[in-house]
Amino acid sequence: MGAHAPDGAGRDIVGSRRPVRAAELRLAGRPLPTVGRARIYTCGITPYDVTHLGHAATFVWADTLAAVLRAAGVDVVGCRNVTDIDDVLTAAAGARGRELGAFALYQEYLFDKDMTALQVSRPAHEPRARHHVTGVQQLAAALLAADRGYLRDGHVYFRGAGVPAAAGLTADEALARATEYGDDPGDPRREDPFDVPVWRPSTGDEPAWPSPWGPGRPGWHAECAAMALAVLGPAVDVLAGGADLRFPHHAYQVAMVQAVTSVSPFARATLHVGTVRRDGAKMAKSTGNLTLVADLLRDHSPAAVRLLLLDRPWADDWDYQPAALDAAAGRLARLYGAAGRPGGGGTGPEAVLAALLADLDVPRAVEVAMEQGGDAARLLLRLLALT
Repeated sequence: MGAHAPDGAGRDIVGSRRPVRAAELRLAGRPLPTVGRARIYTCGITPYDVTHLGHAATFVWADTLAAVLRAAGVDVVGCRNVTDIDDVLTAAAGARGRELGAFALYQEYLFDKDMTALQVSRPAHEPRARHHVTGVQQLAAALLAADRGYLRDGHVYFRGAGVPAAAGLTADEALARATEYGDDPGDPRREDPFDVPVWRPSTGDEPAWPSPWGPGRPGWHAECAAMALAVLGPAVDVLAGGADLRFPHHAYQVAMVQAVTSVSPFARATLHVGTVRRDGAKMAKSTGNLTLVADLLRDHSPAAVRLLLLDRPWADDWDYQPAALDAAAGRLARLYGAAGRPGGGGTGPEAVLAALLADLDVPRAVEVAMEQGGDAARLLLRLLALT
């Protein structure tokens, strides 16, 4: 993936206050002071299709958060998983007549190519679900031992009755979202509709691993719970992903981890990036309204695509229009012009970093950079990987 490495961005410009500015960070409207190191777990791809603009938004924002933290003097330990055990992936590989592992690796290659183009830094850790099957089994065993799980016909279920309320949803809202994401609340083996599988038996062509409960495969939420625990431990500073992952995926991932560790909260903050829509509907393969990153990069610079994604409040949903990308390219050109002006030192770089520490306020940081020019604009270009 990309060579972009913002670890030292701004060190020579921001000045002597840089090492202590991490105390100023706010995320999702709340203070997130960080000492020494920040652990960011970003929910990554299920490698069965090419990268669209909605996917890219999540990873560009997580990359930007890491760059801002580093500019404020914090070491960042990033983890972005690959969900290479998933029934959707199995079905996609089968439909194309491809072996599952080879198909997933090729799709991952295409994703990496897009991330390289967009200058998204490779995180320190990229766990793959197939390498953490034992961890999922250990998680299942721990949940059973704590009476937070139960066994039915080769399935290990997590007791999730309280998860919707913890996520701020009514039962009807939670049922609708769970069904949308392929869960089966009507499964008669479940004691409660909101119980979810940690381990499932496999049949036919479904991938399978031996377990104490028979051959099977992990449940989706349990995969991320096990990978996060294995790589980053019982707590993280930021849990990142698209807004559509808030429930059920992140809600159950968090609940499972907290159930076995008794450490709460699992995530000090969340970065749920707003949904990218087209023609009023969320970008999704099922609706056929995808805007692919690779297609955009044929006619526009990667920096223009990055600025399109970043020059807005990160939590807001928004509709993609081709004219917006042209506008982003024009705004980028003006930012380059500002960077070419002399001056812009003094408090300019400090003001740019202050805007980014204030809930990643990129629009404000861009305005400051254009007004101040020079050093301030050059710092912003580096922090946002727009060079």
